[in-house]
Formats: sequence, C-alpha cells, structure tokens
Amino acid sequence: MIMVNTWDITIPELTGSELRKAYVYLPESYTDDGLKRYPVLYMFDGHNVFFDSHATYGKCWGMKEYLDLTGTDLIIVAIECNHSPDFGRLKEYSPFDFSDPQFGKITGKGKITMDWFVHTLKPEIDEKYRTLPDRAHTFMAGSSMGGLMSLYAVLKYNHMFKGAGVLSPSLWTNPHKIEMLIRTSPVKTDTVIYMDYGEEELSSHAGMRKLFTRTAGLLLDKQILLTSRIVPGGSHCEASWEKQLPFLIPTLMYQ
Repeated sequence: MIMVNTWDITIPELTGSELRKAYVYLPESYTDDGLKRYPVLYMFDGHNVFFDSHATYGKCWGMKEYLDLTGTDLIIVAIECNHSPDFGRLKEYSPFDFSDPQFGKITGKGKITMDWFVHTLKPEIDEKYRTLPDRAHTFMAGSSMGGLMSLYAVLKYNHMFKGAGVLSPSLWTNPHKIEMLIRTSPVKTDTVIYMDYGEEELSSHAGMRKLFTRTAGLLLDKQILLTSRIVPGGSHCEASWEKQLPFLIPTLMYQ
C-alpha cells in the first residue's frame, strides 16, 4: 500500500514547543519487500508537497501522484515550514542575513535549520525506516527559499548529501555570500544538482537572468554535475514546480 505518514514534531532550536507536521512517503514496494532499503529525498515546505488540503495556496506539488505513477523507489521526508508572521519562514530558510525593502532585515537561521535536519531528523528517519543512509543515496530539494536552502545544504553539508533539487532559488537574497559559498565549499565531483528558474519569474528581481547564469557557471566551475534549465512559461508556484518533477527526480536518481 502506497502511503504518506504524517505526525506532529517540534524543532526546539527554532520554535520551542510549537508543533509542525512531518510527512514521509513510502513507495508501494516498501511493504512488499521487507528487506529492501531506499534512498531518501528530504524536502522543505513539507505541507506543500503531498496534499492540496494542506498547501498554503490550495495546490501541492503532486509528489505522491508522480511517484505512484512512475513507481519510483524513493522515500520522501518533507517538513512543514515556520508560518510565523514575523517572516519565520524566511529566517529559517535563509543561510545568510539579508535586507530587503519588502521584508526589512532578515537574520538567517539556515545553519540552525540544517543542523537539525542533519543531526536530529536524519538519524531518526534512518532508525525508523529502511533507508540507504549513506551520502550516495541522500538528497535535498525545495523551491524558492527552500531552493536556496537546498543549494546551501548540498554545498555546505556535501559529506551528507550527494545531490539537490534547487527550484526557483532565492539567489537575490545575498548574491555575494552565495557566490562565496559556492567558491569556498569543498564538494565532491560526483555531486549532482538540478537547478531551474521559471521564464515568467525572471522579471521578479532585477538582473535575475544574469544572476542565475552566473550561479550556474560557478557551479560548473566546481565540476558539479549540473542540470540547469529556464522553464518555458514557468512561474513561482506549486503547479509550475509539479511540472518539473519529470526533470528533477530522474536527475537525482540517475545511476
């Protein structure tokens, strides 16, 4: 039986005892074969991944339907974001401090977030489920600020993650720090990154096309195995990101 397990968790380092949801997708073969172990894709904004009824804007990624249809043997672990009105999500999903006329000064807590993923969440998942816990079978993915965090994760925690899905990444937040992150992070040459940006998004921030191009070039300079796309007609929403799953998942799972 194909299923998505959900339960309430806390992240004390970020929001104390406040509850948020964790989602875990298990493929159909998980119950058919009690010995088989699986790669794991960790995702940000977990409430937007599987269920329209949980999604912020009423439309999810349709991840379950895609994986069911393709029969992909992959466990997905997706964690709900911080919904605090004082830009809690931006803070948790930003590796660096940044300032913006719309949001003011944001103090980035991305390192705290990733340390929780790596040192608390991942060990619990590896203990509870039949995972392949090694780096070669561990991935990260997200969109927007979650895309930025996925890029940060695969670079800064490259010993833990072989690949990342970086959709519509918020590169505009602190381009200088992001460039330095790419330049200075020691990464293995088997690192895989899928990175895209929607055609209709390119006008959302000044110089976005040039910034995206520069970021892709820096990743290629690091000998990272990069798949980079400008999505025709792509926009900044879950419906658009859902359409990229046939590009994202095979790229990360390619052997």
